[in-house]
Amino acid sequence: MSSAVRQADRLRTVRYDIRGPLLRRAREIEAAGHEVIKLNIGNPAAWGLHAPDGVVRGLVEHINDAEGYSDARGILTAREAVSDYYTGRGVIGVGPDHVMLGNGVSELIVMTLQALLDPGDQVLVPSPDYPLWTGAVRLSGGTAVHYRCDEEDGWQPDVADVAAKVTPATKALVLINPNNPTGAVYSRETLLALLDVARQHGLLVLADEIYDHILFAGDDGTVVHEHAAALAPDLVVLTLCGLSKNHRAAGFRSAWLAISGPRERASDYLDGLELLANMRMCPNVPAQHAVASALADRASIDPLLAPGGRLREQRDHALRRLRAIPGVSCVEPRGALYLFAKLDREVYPVDDDEALVMDLLNAEHLLVTHGTGFNLPTPDHLRMVFLAPVDVLDDAADRLERFLAGRRR
Repeated sequence: MSSAVRQADRLRTVRYDIRGPLLRRAREIEAAGHEVIKLNIGNPAAWGLHAPDGVVRGLVEHINDAEGYSDARGILTAREAVSDYYTGRGVIGVGPDHVMLGNGVSELIVMTLQALLDPGDQVLVPSPDYPLWTGAVRLSGGTAVHYRCDEEDGWQPDVADVAAKVTPATKALVLINPNNPTGAVYSRETLLALLDVARQHGLLVLADEIYDHILFAGDDGTVVHEHAAALAPDLVVLTLCGLSKNHRAAGFRSAWLAISGPRERASDYLDGLELLANMRMCPNVPAQHAVASALADRASIDPLLAPGGRLREQRDHALRRLRAIPGVSCVEPRGALYLFAKLDREVYPVDDDEALVMDLLNAEHLLVTHGTGFNLPTPDHLRMVFLAPVDVLDDAADRLERFLAGRRR
């Protein structure tokens, strides 16, 4: 008898809990005829938040031009739109030849790391993080070294911790701003300090800015997103963004990276990145035609974010409901689409947060994601998406509160 076919050993330490065992269990519950409230994934269309007409029209009107392969980097009009956008935002020296399109930021994350890492190389990744970063580092043969983000300081990165974790093996610094899962928007001061660490140690900067336009003003009435590439023209910065969130077109799988700074210092690396781009032939061509129209209408999401707008009202309402549950706290997210709530372990003696949210799913048919799934070291947080309408968020909060009431010490 032949032996069983097994997965590669390099996958043993790779996790992506956002779509892991919890989602498989949710599907089983649904197959048994029960409805599950799924607040685990930032998928706007699933909750009736659709792409602007102009973005869809850009794809539809050019569908007959999209039957063949494009340039491996992407079509010129899309790359020009991206370079013009960043030039207008203060990023120096980015032309269309310095832009590469991809099938979502997820593909580009994997490509940037595969082109960079050898076994034993290290990458500084925030904790908590969007877990694809950690998984892709490991899949590429590297080691993800997690730096602390300070919940008491609105989840801003701890710059001293970042600096202390640099070693001769460190190759890159990952910035996720606005942050998933915390909703933190990094201050200019914090970004400048982080970029100075990269400068001192010659690190490549990988700036994940997929939520760069999803910002919620605080009590002071302001919130500003700073592009890392604009603050550090002397550093090689790869800025990643796309249509999934700002333009509610996650299924289009259309994203880009813009390469700024002294590219000649990274020419060998960039040759490797282009090799990987060539090997996948090209990005999804129809969706590339939506990029120029999307970036021409960058402010389409603003009414949803302003006071009285749907996303603002949902964020505020869900935040109030979570904070009203005994033993639950939550830092106000200033960006992105998530609430990252903390459970007081004096009230809820949680040692295994994955088991906790699995129990929540089984008992209340509510799907959220546990904090350790985002590479947080302590089992006392959960992430909830606030894309659902207020009535659904109310139902979810009722289910969570009812479940937690049975878990109090």
